[in-house]
Amino acid sequence: MTIFLALLLGGFFGFALHRAGASHGDNILRMLTFRDPYLAKAIFFAIGVTSLFAWIAVPIGLLDPGHFSVKATHLGVLVGGLIFGVGFALAAYCPGTALAALGRGRPDTLIYIGGGLAGAFAYMLVHETVVNSGLLARWDLGKLTLADTGGGYEALSGAWLMAVAGIAMMIVAALLPRRQA
Repeated sequence: MTIFLALLLGGFFGFALHRAGASHGDNILRMLTFRDPYLAKAIFFAIGVTSLFAWIAVPIGLLDPGHFSVKATHLGVLVGGLIFGVGFALAAYCPGTALAALGRGRPDTLIYIGGGLAGAFAYMLVHETVVNSGLLARWDLGKLTLADTGGGYEALSGAWLMAVAGIAMMIVAALLPRRQA
């Protein structure tokens, strides 16, 4: 059932990416170069709605806060984020949008997807060596969050920050123009 649910939710996510225009690399490039805010508008709105949903769903037991996972911040995460960002800008796809583009019949995304899988496989092969070298321990900042939730959802400040951030994201989405003039 878990695999079925993951496939179902992944399918809905891919459909939403496609409907928002994120499966078109040209739309992503226009967003990244600030020529068309439409996709950024959709992303801000989706983050806002999701934040408000989580803010409501956790206290009523609809969503288990144990599913929220904050990864530790260290040099490896910063370098990996930089590599990911450069790849995103050069390819005009991230993993989710590449799969959505493949689903709409864009075979060129196979190169991007293959490169991502090859990179993940290469890192898997050297991961232990990198960990043992101490490189990941540099700049170890722990789990950084905007609000300390005390290891759970109990802290009111963290919950309210999520609601305020969600509303702020939706306001930004509303203020951005639908299309660039």
